[in-house]
Formats: sequence, structure tokens, C-alpha cells
Amino acid sequence: MLLSIILLVALALFFDFLNGFHDAANSIATIVATRVLSPKYAVLWAAFFNFIAFAFFGLHVAGTIGKGIVEIGQIDTYIIFGALTGACAWNIITWYFGIPSSSSHALIGGLIGSALVKAGPKALVMSGIMKTVAFIIISPVLGMVFGLILGVIVYRLFQHSTPTKVDHLFRKGQLLSAAAYSLGHGGNDAQKTMGIIAGLLFSAGYLGPQFHIPLWVVISCNGAIALGTMSGGWRIVKTMGNKLSKLRPIDGFCAELGASVMLFGASALGVPVSTTHTITGSIVGVGALKGIRAVKWGIAGQIVWAWVLTIPAAALISAACYKLAILTF
Repeated sequence: MLLSIILLVALALFFDFLNGFHDAANSIATIVATRVLSPKYAVLWAAFFNFIAFAFFGLHVAGTIGKGIVEIGQIDTYIIFGALTGACAWNIITWYFGIPSSSSHALIGGLIGSALVKAGPKALVMSGIMKTVAFIIISPVLGMVFGLILGVIVYRLFQHSTPTKVDHLFRKGQLLSAAAYSLGHGGNDAQKTMGIIAGLLFSAGYLGPQFHIPLWVVISCNGAIALGTMSGGWRIVKTMGNKLSKLRPIDGFCAELGASVMLFGASALGVPVSTTHTITGSIVGVGALKGIRAVKWGIAGQIVWAWVLTIPAAALISAACYKLAILTF
């Protein structure tokens, strides 16, 4: 039993690493596309703020994942194995094709798939699931709105400044906005894996009578996502930074800061949102300020289809892995 717990914790941290690797594009795509930092220094910058995020946020999102998607009494090693395997598989598939899908929703889909096979709909916490599903729409829309509003304000404030002055100022500003976004990324995404590990430990009786998130789990998860970000998923960086809309430092600043506002609010409310959805919406919002044609809507449409498919696809893979594990072990 103890060995299976250790192996599943290792698998969870591997998923967290993949999360950072897959979602590195979210944190660094704009700052690389605008050439404010080289890819090497951009990932180091983002990884640092991913890691220290635990010092700035509560653990509300971890609580939602740990006991707000699947009934805590239903969670066992097989459900966790199926959920993590399904999420990891979907992350690798979408990374290979350069599709910026949601690691968060892959994990949630994985939990749903395993739980349905084990106990049917009664195993699901529908209130938590519906809140998460609602934010599939809400997070990119709010990201777009915040990016658009910030873009309008900043553009008007600097409309009489020379392009050289604006470029110089926002190259420095983008360091701050990228840091803020990476804090939001680490503060929301790392907590999802914390919730999985804590749910596993609680179900196995290692946390005592009260569900909580041990400090070693917090530090391990933030460290794993930071290492993943340092490795960088360059296929998706290209999609987010260059294919969706052509960005300047001022655009990158507005997009990152707009997405950060959304992520900070969601983390405070304990909502496990997709950082991918949020930054994509924000980039589209800022890009639209330059005209409808400034956004490559065909690429945006492909990304939206990936969002729609993520939860059911990860759930199907997870369900198959759960069944295989039951039959094998």
C-alpha cells in the first residue's frame, strides 16, 4: 500500500512537471515573442515566480480539487492512477501537436472518468464540476475583457508618446507583467496537483481525520511545476506567441496583466481555472484592439475546439486506464 502511494505521488509530481512544461507557453510566449527576454532567461524568470507562488496564495483551489470534484470517500489509488494517466496522456498528445489545451481540465476530466467507472454519477460533486465547466467560458471571456480594457487605457495614456519611448518602457513593464502572470499560474495550477496528492493521502489515512494540505506537498508541487516551466514546451510557445496575434511589448504587457487579474481572483475564490484559456482570451482581446484582422481567428477556433474536447478526451483515457488497472492489479 505504501509503495503504491509513493508511486502515485511521483506520478502526480510528473503530471505537475508536464503542466509546467505544457503551460510554459502561457507564462513566456508573449515575453519571448516581443523579444524582451531570450527563451533561456524567460523560462528561468517564469519558473522562479511559479515556485514562490505558494507564499502569496491560500490553498482554496487545492481544496476544490481534493474534495470538490469527486466525493472524497470514493477516492482511492485506482481513481488517482486513472486520473493522472489520462491527464498526462492528453497533455503529451496536445503538446506534440502544439495545441494550447488546459492541463487543469485534463486533470478534472481524468478524475471524472475514473470516478464514473468506479461508482457512476453519485461519485461526482456536481456543484464543483459545474463551477469548473462554467469557467471554461468565463475565464477566457474575462481574460479578453481585462486585456481589452487595459489595452484601451494604456493605448490612450501613451498615444502621444513616440514608438521608441513606448517600446523602451514596456520592455521593462513586461518583466513585471510576466512575473505577475507566472505567480498566477503557479498559484492556481500547482494547487490542482496538491489537491490530488492530499486527496490520495487522506483516503489512505495518512492525513488523520481532517483534510488538509501538508507543507511538503505545497513545496513539492510548486517545485515540480517550476522545473516543467524551465524545460519549456516550445511547440506551444510558437502557437501562443506568434500564430494567434502579432504582439509588441505594450501588447504583451496588457495581455499578461489582464490575465493575471483574472487568475488572482479565481485563486482567491478557489476556482480551478485554465491558465491557458485565460491568457488566450487576453491575447485575443489585446489583438482585437488593432482590428479584427489582427487576430488569426482560424487558429483561435482550433484552440477552442481543443478546450471543448479536453475534459471528455481525458475522461475517456482515464476511464480506460482505471479499468485496465483494476483488471491488472
